[in-house]
Amino acid sequence: MISSTKLKSVDFYRRGGRMVVCTRKIPRDLTEATLSGAGLSIVAALSMVFYLEWFLLVLIFKFVFQELSNYLSVSTSTSVIVDNSTDGDFLRMDFNISFPALSCEFAAVDVNDVLGTMKANEGSAVLNTRNFDRYANQHPILVVNFYAPWCYWSNRLKPSWEKAAKTIRERYDPELDGRILMAKVDCTEEGDLCRKHHIQGYPSIRIFRKGSDVRDDHGHHDHESYYGDRDTDSLVKTMEDLIAPLPAGSQKLALEDKSNNETGNVKRPAPSAGGCRIEGYVRVKKVPGSLVIAARSESHSFDASQMNMSHIISHLSFGRKISPKAFSDAKQLIPYIGISHDRLNGRSFINQRDLGANVTIEHYLQIVKTEVLTRRSGKLLEEYEYTAHSSVSQSLYIPVVKFHFVLSPMQVVITENQKSFSHFITNVCAIIGGVFTVAGILDALLHNTIRLMKKVELGKNF
Repeated sequence: MISSTKLKSVDFYRRGGRMVVCTRKIPRDLTEATLSGAGLSIVAALSMVFYLEWFLLVLIFKFVFQELSNYLSVSTSTSVIVDNSTDGDFLRMDFNISFPALSCEFAAVDVNDVLGTMKANEGSAVLNTRNFDRYANQHPILVVNFYAPWCYWSNRLKPSWEKAAKTIRERYDPELDGRILMAKVDCTEEGDLCRKHHIQGYPSIRIFRKGSDVRDDHGHHDHESYYGDRDTDSLVKTMEDLIAPLPAGSQKLALEDKSNNETGNVKRPAPSAGGCRIEGYVRVKKVPGSLVIAARSESHSFDASQMNMSHIISHLSFGRKISPKAFSDAKQLIPYIGISHDRLNGRSFINQRDLGANVTIEHYLQIVKTEVLTRRSGKLLEEYEYTAHSSVSQSLYIPVVKFHFVLSPMQVVITENQKSFSHFITNVCAIIGGVFTVAGILDALLHNTIRLMKKVELGKNF
């Protein structure tokens, strides 16, 4: 049993000691210990201990939760390095541009660069579901390469095919001669067209003769397949053998209805109205260059003052096509990624004649490659972003639309940085150990304070 005297000794509120002032007498309740004061002191002490423990637990949970949040969150770092692209010396440029006042009959797409190289839609024509029948009915001989970009043999045939097509185009210009056209169909893009012609292997070279490609009762097409050698010389020889029985220039005269006109090369005035959507892609060298869209024809003359090159850009991007999922995954790390991937999408450049005549519209594009790297999956995204500045100018020549592009020799690398689990555990242990160390110091301080109070109390009693 604890006596009342010992219990009264823990009263924090009594006042003891000798008074050295000879003034008013101090009240008795300030100098003597009481049971109520002792009880209040015990409650206060217990409250201090409880709140101290509660404070320490809250402190531990707060720091541990903060450390867990830092461990689960992902930070990124950005660096600029010399471009080390693994996609070769060429860059894919996708475009989808509409020209309200330019007829597709005259639209031409040219690519040139500072190295002096120039391409005009490559050697072979690109066919799709919309224009296949028109070309098949326009030329007596249409030779088509049905291919797939992922096919090894299609890629092996491509250089020979394009070189042969370019040679045939130069010798038998489709605009002047018109007897033969070499073309190609990408079956990954035009699946319905390839199924329509029963293409089962890549590459498949088919020969379409005007008027002879008819369907039988089962819906099959009666056309020839080419099984010969696929080098450039063999292809060119085969094409020339195909058109040898045809009279030169017969297709051209039939198209223009000039059988009684000896001046078949006289240019005709071009219609002033029309509309065209130019869609596709070109592979350009990774050097400064330009994509030029203009009106060109060997059998028409153009009034430059009446040409209107207004256009609407539905899509313009560089590099391989990126799936929406890849963009979505990257945006979880970097919200601003992809904003400049297709900066000109949806932009309209319309000349309402308030700018005058002979207006050429030019776009200047600065391209920078961006890579996003993650710890788990490695390369998450590889894209090309660009800035765009547009201007108009007037000249005496036929107006055109130009896309000047410059590829930066540097690339941006965005790397995901995540703390290791060992780092997280070490910090948690440090937090818990630090809190318990502080608690130990406070406990020792409280213990020493109580001992000191007891010594003072003993001294007063003596």
